[in-house]
Parts: sequence; structure tokens; C-alpha cells
Amino acid sequence: MTAGSFPETGTGTEEGRGGVPGGPEGGTAFGTGGLLDVLGVAAVVVDATGRIVLWSPQAEALFGYRADEALGQYVARLIVGEEHRAEAMRLFGEVLSRGTTWAGTFPVRHKDGTTRRLEFRNMRLTDAVGDLYALGIVADRSAVARVETELALSDRLVDQSPLGLAVLDTGLRYVLVNPALERFNGLPAALHLGRRPSEVLPGVDAAALEAAARRVLETGEPLLDVQAMGETPADPDGGEHAWSVSFYRLEAAGGRVLGVAAWVVDVTERHRADAAADRSRRRLALVADASARVGTTLEVERTAEELASVVVPALADIAAVDVLDSMLTLRRPDAPEQGPALFRALAVRAGHETEALAAADPPGSVALYGAERLVTRCVQTGRPVLVPRVGAEDLPRIARGPEAAGQLARAGVHSYLAVPLIARGEVLGALDLKRDRHNPLPFDADDVLLAVELAARAAVGIDNARWYQNVRNAAVTLQRSLLPGDPPDRPGLEAAARYQPAQASSEVGGDWYDVIALPDEKTALVVGDVMGSGIEAAATMGRLRTATRAFADLDLSPTQVLRHLDRIAVGLEHSIATCLFAVHDPRRGRCRIANAGHLPPVRLPADGPAELVGLSTGVPLGVGGGTFRTARVPFLPGDRLVLFTDGLIETRDTAIDDRLDLLVTLVEATRGLSLEESCDRLLRELRRPGAADDVALLIARSTR
Repeated sequence: MTAGSFPETGTGTEEGRGGVPGGPEGGTAFGTGGLLDVLGVAAVVVDATGRIVLWSPQAEALFGYRADEALGQYVARLIVGEEHRAEAMRLFGEVLSRGTTWAGTFPVRHKDGTTRRLEFRNMRLTDAVGDLYALGIVADRSAVARVETELALSDRLVDQSPLGLAVLDTGLRYVLVNPALERFNGLPAALHLGRRPSEVLPGVDAAALEAAARRVLETGEPLLDVQAMGETPADPDGGEHAWSVSFYRLEAAGGRVLGVAAWVVDVTERHRADAAADRSRRRLALVADASARVGTTLEVERTAEELASVVVPALADIAAVDVLDSMLTLRRPDAPEQGPALFRALAVRAGHETEALAAADPPGSVALYGAERLVTRCVQTGRPVLVPRVGAEDLPRIARGPEAAGQLARAGVHSYLAVPLIARGEVLGALDLKRDRHNPLPFDADDVLLAVELAARAAVGIDNARWYQNVRNAAVTLQRSLLPGDPPDRPGLEAAARYQPAQASSEVGGDWYDVIALPDEKTALVVGDVMGSGIEAAATMGRLRTATRAFADLDLSPTQVLRHLDRIAVGLEHSIATCLFAVHDPRRGRCRIANAGHLPPVRLPADGPAELVGLSTGVPLGVGGGTFRTARVPFLPGDRLVLFTDGLIETRDTAIDDRLDLLVTLVEATRGLSLEESCDRLLRELRRPGAADDVALLIARSTR
């Protein structure tokens, strides 16, 4: 029967459980046991009569039964529901009678009564006297799917990365080279493998790179932005190239050193532009100004505006920054070598009042630029386009239409320059520069070099910003998708909630809230905060929230729920979280609350002043071995309870006690407001612009 399963392909699903493979005590995702521990692989052996004769510890974790409960039992009766037994017995018989091997997923019955899909690999065994047995190798289907997905994603990231990636063994010999580095070096991966960098690239100062790699191997400390220069077979006649190389050590489980990885960025264009800038004081001053003012935030529009403000009026009278619309969505630029291209205007600036501003596309607008326009040619060729002296015949190729051409003529535009925005070898858009009667000098070759340098620096900032914004949007989307919708209507309870991601250049975090319906008209109120930020924190939050709902559905006490969550968090890599779990019982007019390292809630009685609820704090989830205690707090009709995460009150310049006192005061001031209005006011009064942490806020009011 252990072979029993329905033939199935694709990713299986797990029903009725939140957590990690192997149960709460199964170890971290990268424990000392390696991949087998990640998968939680179990072994079960069944004799020819269908009785269990071997039951591994991992089987206990997957099925819920201890070995003494499983051994000797008929496996079909123990872990297979009646609706699946016939199919299971058929497959079991085929494995024993024909010696066939079967693999697939099968729904099994856990000891707790839930049904789960597990991944099986089954085969026939024969002992020394010819007796037949069936061996089942079993793993959690979701864990298998996750590992498959992560491996596939890792391969795609390495292969498609625009940055060069190399992995060297402890002897500093190549063991992996990605396609980008093949292009950088002009050699296929096969000519790298097994050789040192000094053997592969004799025209580069590889001795310094090997010394840096050896230092990282010995100390374990990463080295970032190690500069290297030289010539490679990729461009033997192109002169000296420059690269930025970053090293970090690779370690296996248990700390065994595998080698060193190196990320390589071709910075030749920037290096050459820097060298040229050193020959001109004016250019150097402007470049220094741009370095300080461009790229101060991870916002595409803001970076474009900073670039325009630097070049006006120092280099041009009117400046516009336009990018390919496909660039903002991280698609390959869709501008063909010839033909129109779709652009998005990011910034427009003039050093004085001029009619030329009206001729430009307003920021945020999308327009199709024809192939005849000079800015289109600039982007398609990746080269500057210079018109030192603009004539009447040039204006139609500079302006977006006849009306705009007339506006440029009336503004006295006499010289034009467009330079591409290039980052990591990809053309993102163009910097469009014009001079009018306020600056009678035409653009010259030095101006072209300076504009190229400024555009190159800004392009890196724009490229970083667009990647960051897309990653942050993905994290925010994931975070919001994992959070509940509007709090449900519950007997004797009214609730309102808010979630706000971190602002400025910070990433989304792992804050969450939840309102969970429980038996006997009770309701669980939850807020939590996963340490860290980004997609990983949001994903961990989702796992903990799912587990919280699962344990809450069992109608456990708040203390028991936190104890189970602590065990789960211990099994998650880098997962420390705080959590406040409260259960409202409208029949008894109270809340039972347990705290795992979280800030206490604020209680606003209907007939008394607002106050912080005194609770035993407890240790955060994931520390392990903590003791949690449940407090009983009166919660009568008209009372309010405010649960929140630290992003609501913590600041860098004010003591936490002072901020908590302010929160209590503001909660008191919301007494006459609705819950929705109270949420908005607390966020408005306490949340500061550019907050570096996200915040979850949940307000509940007891009703009759």
C-alpha cells in the first residue's frame, strides 16, 4: 500500500496544514543534513500482507503516527481514506506482483484527520529468503515543488543575469561561468573550467584578482568593487577595458568552504569617461555636482529630475529625459533598429521661461516617436546625436510635431544634442539637450563627452531604481496578497485595520494583522512583525499567518498558539518575529491575550481613560524555548483595543516610552470617532514621512 497513489503530474497541493516539511522541529531549511532534510524524506516498508514493518522518524513527522503506533498496522487502514483505498491496493499489488516502480503524488490521511498530498517513490524489495516487500520513499509535495522551483529560478537568474558570474574552487580554478562572463571574456565556458583566471586572461591583471579571491577564502569577508583592467579576447583591438569585481565566499552546510563566487560588471565606459573628465576642470566640477545630486533616491522619476536639474543651465538651456516605456517594466527594449519607438517622458526642465517647454512631452506621458526623430536614432544606435547648428530643416526631426517645431523656432533653439542613457550595456532612453538664445555657443565635442558622462552616471541610478521599484512592487504585492481583506463581521465585535508599507527608499517588511473567526462566537485578533524586509520577510509573514490561522482554528489558548508558532519559526531560516495573539469572548466580556516580544496593546474602556495593557512580554517567535503567559483583560461593550506594530510609533530621535505615551493620548482623543476614522487619524498623527518600517494597525470594539 505504501506504493498507493493516484498517478498525477504537476505540483501537488497540501491540505489542512501550515508549516514546514518535517513539522515544527524538522530543522531549518538549510540544516546540517542538506537537501534530504529540506525535503524531509521518509521511508516506509510494508510486507506482502500490507502490514507496516519499517517506519522511519521522518514518517512520524509526515503522517503523525509514532513508530509504535504504526508498526504492524495495515497501512491502507492507517493512512488511506476509504475513498482512495481501492486505488491504493491496486497500485500496491502491481508493485509487488510485477516489480514495477511507481512515482507520483497521493492523498494520505494524517493522524490529526487532515488529508495531505505527499510525493511517493515506490519499488519492490526481496529479502534473502525470497519474501517480497514494498518500499515507499515519501516527501512533502509542497517541499519538493518549492525546491524544484528554487533550483529552476536560480538557474534562470544566473543564465540571464547581465552581470558576469564566476565560481572558483578552493584552488581558484573555474567551476562555473555564466553567459554574461563568457561574453565579457570572449571565451566559452569550456575554456575556463579547471583553469585559473591568470591562465585564461593573460592580458588582465589577474594576479591581483586571485589575491583578492584568496583573501576572501581565508577570511570569509566579502570584497566589493575590486577594480581590474586589461584586454580580453572579446575585444582585442578595443584597447583597455575596466571591470568591477565583487567576491564572496561560498560555504556548504556546517561551514565547509566550497570556494569563492565573483560578480563582474563591465565599467569600461564609465572608466573612460572618468579619465576624460579629469582633463577638464569644468567637466570635473559638473560631474562632481551630478555625483552628489543625481541618484539620491531609488525612484526613477526623481533620478531623471535630478539629472535634468544638473545639466540646466550648466550645460543646456532646456533638458528632457525620456526612456523606453518597455524599460520600466523590465522587458527588453522593444525599439527596433529602424522604425518608431514608444517613449515615456520622465523630466523636463528649462533654465528660464521659454516657449520651448510647451514643445516637450509632459512628464508621465507616453508617446510614439517616429524613426525620423533624432532622439529615436540616438536610442536605436546607442550613440550621441549632435546638431551643432540647428536649421529650419532640422526642427521637424527634433520636435514632436509642426506646432512644437514652431515653438522651438520662436524660442530661439539653435543647437541640439541627444545622448543615450546606457546602464550595464542596455539602452534605457535618452537625455535631450537644447540651447537657445540665452547661450549662443553651439554644443561641441567636449560637451558631447560631458553629456555622455552625466547620462552614464544617471543611467546607473535609473537602472537601479527601476529594478528596485519592480522588486519592491513585487514585495508589496506579495505582502498585500497575504494579508486579509476587510475584517469580517463577528458577533459582539467590530474591527477596522490598516497596512502601510515602508516609505522612502526602504523595502516592504513582514508586518501583518488578522481577524479570525473561532467557535462559540469568539474571535482571534492578531498582529505580528517579522524581522527583516523584502520578499523573504513577506513570504515568512505569509507562512506564519497561515500557521496562526491553522492553530487558531483548533481553539487553542493564546499561550498554546504562540508556543506552536515559536516551534515553526525556529524551523524557518532567519525568522524572528514578534506576535500579539488575543481571543475575544463576547459572552464573558473579556479578552485573553498572550505576547511574544511584541509591544503591548492600548485599551480604551467605555467608561475610563486609555491605558497600555500590562502583559508578560515573552520572547520573540523563533528564539525557541520561550515561556508565554495568557492575561485576561476586561473587554466590555463599548471598550476598544488597539493592536499595532512598532512601525507606527518607533522613530530614531524619540524615546519609545514617549511615543507610547503619545499613542495612548491619541487613542483617548479618538473616543468619539468611528474605527475607520480612528485608524486614519492614528496613522496621520504618528506616521512620519519617509518612514523606514511598515506598519500594521488593528482596532477592535466590543459591541452588544
